[in-house]
Amino acid sequence: MKKDTSKPLMLYVAEKIYFDVVKIKKNNPNITLIEAIEIFSNSDECLNISNGNFHDKLFKDLEENNYINKETNSKIPQETISLLKVQKDTIIKKLNFKPGTYYTKSSFPLSNSQNAFDLLWRMCESYELWCKEIGKEKLITLNITALN
Repeated sequence: MKKDTSKPLMLYVAEKIYFDVVKIKKNNPNITLIEAIEIFSNSDECLNISNGNFHDKLFKDLEENNYINKETNSKIPQETISLLKVQKDTIIKKLNFKPGTYYTKSSFPLSNSQNAFDLLWRMCESYELWCKEIGKEKLITLNITALN
């Protein structure tokens, strides 16, 4: 039986985050991965994700396509739609912070900004793990999974 290599809908936002962070790293080769994720967290792209617009557009596209996955031509189960809604709500909750919120006279982030950073890191990590699972290692450029 052939392995399904189609991208799960749950990874669409992770892929977007991943490639935006990759772009930041490529444009700034001397910065660390942590700095690239921090730069992303202050970007318009992150704001688009954190305010729910990314998922709203995804839901609209799915609805316009009668909830048929364009990659697989199969009907998207209601459970997947429900999980995407949970993902959207979680992202809005975790990424809803004021950029640059750090304790006075230290470089340690407040818990809200740390939660946001952790979510972005895990999204990138999830994307890499999926790439490894389906044999698309050439898409992996940040090597987050190698750091663990």
